[in-house]
Amino acid sequence: MTRLNWGMIGGGEGSQIGPAHRISAGLDGHFHLTAAALDIDPERGKSYAQQLGVAEDRAYGNWQEMLDGEKSRPDRLDLVTIATPNATHYEISRAFLEAGFNVLCEKPLTMTAEEAEHIVAIAREAGKICAVNYGYSGYPLVRQMRAMVSNGELGKIRLIKAEFAHGFHADAEEADNPRVRWRYDPAQAGTSAVFADAGIHAFHMACFVAGQSPSKLSADFASLVGDRQLEDDAMINIRMDGGALCRLWTSAVAVGRMHGLTLQVFGEKGGLSWQQQHPDQLYWTPLNGRTQILERGDATLSEQAVRASRIAIGHAEGLPVAFANIYHDLAEVLKASNTGNAPSPLALDYPTAVDGLWSMKAIEAAAKSAKSDGAWVNV
Repeated sequence: MTRLNWGMIGGGEGSQIGPAHRISAGLDGHFHLTAAALDIDPERGKSYAQQLGVAEDRAYGNWQEMLDGEKSRPDRLDLVTIATPNATHYEISRAFLEAGFNVLCEKPLTMTAEEAEHIVAIAREAGKICAVNYGYSGYPLVRQMRAMVSNGELGKIRLIKAEFAHGFHADAEEADNPRVRWRYDPAQAGTSAVFADAGIHAFHMACFVAGQSPSKLSADFASLVGDRQLEDDAMINIRMDGGALCRLWTSAVAVGRMHGLTLQVFGEKGGLSWQQQHPDQLYWTPLNGRTQILERGDATLSEQAVRASRIAIGHAEGLPVAFANIYHDLAEVLKASNTGNAPSPLALDYPTAVDGLWSMKAIEAAAKSAKSDGAWVNV
């Protein structure tokens, strides 16, 4: 198998997201970590990159050095992953796209919708991929939900209930911990904290599964711990362009909730229920029928779910495999492009910059609504 050259910015030693990307990108053998600028400390970043097997001349002190060093090489990077703090995403994504690189950016894509619109335009003009890591959409049974909705098995979608609520920022004693504090600092996080950080995954998943985009929303933001400038709890009502209503709750102060990402979809003909903490089971209840448990790995599932599953039924898969499905999609598209062939339509489910733009529009609309006592705001 020909491996694609992959570069990574951010996600250095001790980071939360870096290992997930490295495991996921390498899982199917499509990508090789070829170049990296992993840390805000140049020497530490270079050292760790070399520990991971990156050649000394492609282990960089910062992203600017990496861009200068990589843009003229004959063995160019096929994909660059950006896993840096939110406020840097726009500048780095823009620079690499304009230099002709394909990009996978951690969410949020940018700090503002205006910036996201620029990124969408730049990617289109350059003819390059700009994907956003809404990685939970890579779970096989999330793709099963999408397939069942698309195939009409639920009929017209009436209601979506989405949650991403955890309790890891509930301790007031931890409010000044730098790993927590930055998330509630507008200068680093933008106009929203927990909705932009956690709830936006539930938002994207609702749109992804339903095949609908938001038209307007109403939001209630609350800061419940200390003097946080941004919200640590939010309730959002979303009207979708296909007629569905989405109720979305996200929180960082829900003590006892661990990961807390769940999605329920209710249509005219039945309902679906899925939890990220139990990702290999999907509950399907047809109208006037009994609830059934659909198991990941069952060969009778949709083509989308079967393609996204690697391990035999009854053996747990988790987050790295979900992320790996995003990388698998991108690899298939990139390899098809390199050979002049068309990729499988199944490979086109990865989240794009347009998804990132919709998310930024929703974040800004929610912040505006919350400041207006929950007034409905167009997205």
